[in-house]
Amino acid sequence: MEEIYLIITAFVVVAAIIVIMSGVKIIQPYEQAIYTRLGKFIRVLNPGLNLVCPLINRVTKMDLRTEVLDVPKQEVITKDNSPVFVDAVIYIKVTDPKNAFFEVTDYRLATVNLAQTTLRAIIGEMELDEILSSREKINVSLRDILDESTDKWGVRVEAVEIREVDPARKVKESMEEQTSAERRRRAAILQADGQKRAAILDAEGRKKSRILEAEGLRQSMILEAEGKRLATILEGQGEAQKLRIMAVGAAAMDSKAMSVLSMQTLQEVGKGESSKIFFPMEVTKLVEGVSEYIGSAKHVPDREVSDVESVKNAVGNPDDVLGPIPTHEQIAKETESIKKTSDEEIEQMDDVIRTI
Repeated sequence: MEEIYLIITAFVVVAAIIVIMSGVKIIQPYEQAIYTRLGKFIRVLNPGLNLVCPLINRVTKMDLRTEVLDVPKQEVITKDNSPVFVDAVIYIKVTDPKNAFFEVTDYRLATVNLAQTTLRAIIGEMELDEILSSREKINVSLRDILDESTDKWGVRVEAVEIREVDPARKVKESMEEQTSAERRRRAAILQADGQKRAAILDAEGRKKSRILEAEGLRQSMILEAEGKRLATILEGQGEAQKLRIMAVGAAAMDSKAMSVLSMQTLQEVGKGESSKIFFPMEVTKLVEGVSEYIGSAKHVPDREVSDVESVKNAVGNPDDVLGPIPTHEQIAKETESIKKTSDEEIEQMDDVIRTI
């Protein structure tokens, strides 16, 4: 009897514990719960410890965190009749647990199906090129439409992202051919433009090179002409001074001295190795003059040696005849001036080359 009593007591205690526990509900911080009793909505349970009527209660917990829903890949025909496979990802969050529980059977499934149909409608109104280049626009449009539709369910669509847009195989091949042709066209344009620029630069380079070459040739010809002119002037001055000196010296010489010089000249000519000798004067006259000088001629004329006054009377003042003879310092100064002018012209040419 006592054993039966103990069993009944234990059963009652366990039943009491079960009843009490069924009336205690613990809600996590990221959840809210829908509390119904005997098929009637009582209230929304907030996070923490909540006491409800035991045994006859029903508590459905709703997760308030952001959920990620995968929209399955589906084939869509674009506006330009190009088949593409599109899938997406949706980020939703329950904002009203009561509506999410009572207004829709399964808000997750409903949101995914609604996203599929909406995505098909949006893609069908766009061309393939626009779809590939306007994903952000599609994301924003899809999010706005879904958020407006799911608002009555107590669900907010936070973001929609198109994950993949995969055209059909034939469409891909056509796109690859189009891309390849476009790249070949751009490459041809760039190559032609490069050849054009290269030809222009080459022509400009040849032009500038010829200009510089002509300028250099002109400068060299000018310098060469200046050098020749100075050399001719100096040579002419030297010859003129030589002639003047010889004229002044010869004016003071008599016929005897001239005969001696003539004999010396014949002696120098005779030292040559040539077998033929040409005399620019009549030899008999020369021999006659020499014979008169040595006294073997029949008649030897007397002639006085010219003095300075007679030379002045005959040819003029020797200083006026000789003229100013340039000194070594004057010639060096003239040469330095020409060199300085040439260096300045060369520096100007270097400046022109650097600017080019």
